[in-house]
Amino acid sequence: MRRTKRRRLDPARLDGAAFAPPGPRQSVAQQARFETVPFHTTEEEPRELNLKHLLPGSTTPGEGPVLLIGGTSVRADIFSPPTEDTLPEFLARAGYDVWILNWRASIDFAPSEYHLDDAAVYDHPAAVRTVLERTGAETLKAVVHCQGSTSFMMSIVSGLLPEVTTVVSNSVALHPQLTSLSFLKLPLAVATFGKVMPYFNPQWGLHAPGFWPKVFDWAVRATHHECNNAVCKHSSFTYGSSFPTLWSHENLDEATHEWIKGEFGFVPVTFFAQMAECAAAGHLVTMGNYPDVLPSDLFAQAPQTDARFAFMTGDQNNTFLPSGMAKTFDYFERIAPGRHVFQQMHGYGHLDVFLGRHAARDVFPFILDELNRG
Repeated sequence: MRRTKRRRLDPARLDGAAFAPPGPRQSVAQQARFETVPFHTTEEEPRELNLKHLLPGSTTPGEGPVLLIGGTSVRADIFSPPTEDTLPEFLARAGYDVWILNWRASIDFAPSEYHLDDAAVYDHPAAVRTVLERTGAETLKAVVHCQGSTSFMMSIVSGLLPEVTTVVSNSVALHPQLTSLSFLKLPLAVATFGKVMPYFNPQWGLHAPGFWPKVFDWAVRATHHECNNAVCKHSSFTYGSSFPTLWSHENLDEATHEWIKGEFGFVPVTFFAQMAECAAAGHLVTMGNYPDVLPSDLFAQAPQTDARFAFMTGDQNNTFLPSGMAKTFDYFERIAPGRHVFQQMHGYGHLDVFLGRHAARDVFPFILDELNRG
């Protein structure tokens, strides 16, 4: 395969704003239940990533391992908000051995430029291999979200994840579709701010170092007045065009809305540039860097996987339109009628399906049922 060298962004160049600051986080007891399992990718310059493993409690994990993967500019903790119940705990009580991936987009690592292809070829296969080696299992199931989902879908349809049997994919999969305003805004942002800044960072709502981050912050302050949480508003501006974009405020309790201040950070322009190409094409587009393992046209052949897919999204998703997820479902439905499912969550958006105050009641049972179906 042809390897391309990705540039790690110099933390010194980032004026101290490289990482999201610690915000209100999990309780000490919650954090103590997770162990960190590091592993290395196999690229020319291997990087160390890690998995957060939820240590078994009173329930024996007889259902086997499940891998959770979040989106870009967050970290594994995004699945563990300060709500009464969380998806990792919910699945653990049901007997699953829960592992959460910090891939190269995680804000727990130094900033770097990347494309979805890099995660598809290096991060996800290595993470799956690590979980199977640690557990002794032969297969696993996965719950994937946003850009963790798009990169995972690239990997699995290309035949790089034969050990994965069931996938619950949230918000976006093979067909990213944006609102009209976001569709116009994304390439414009890449062509303007993207020319003078190597990355965007919702933390600029709290501290904007340098001239261009301050200009970016001014643009957010001038257009977003939906709440008093600067990181929430910056996230809405960065990832879409709604007020807010990633969730409905009505679905978040006060503690979670405050907690997100520490859970969103840097994201490179290289990612946004690729997503602009994908949005224009109407489907995922690879960068052509790994032609031996990742085809330039992901739809030139049938998906190279036997996995069953459950596609889900909030019916009020303003980050990626539900019609895009429906299109991915239709693609799989034509290949294997009746095997896969598509579900819209009433009253939910992009990320509140995991963070919402009532997500454990409204959303988590669907995820568990689909995992149990095998």
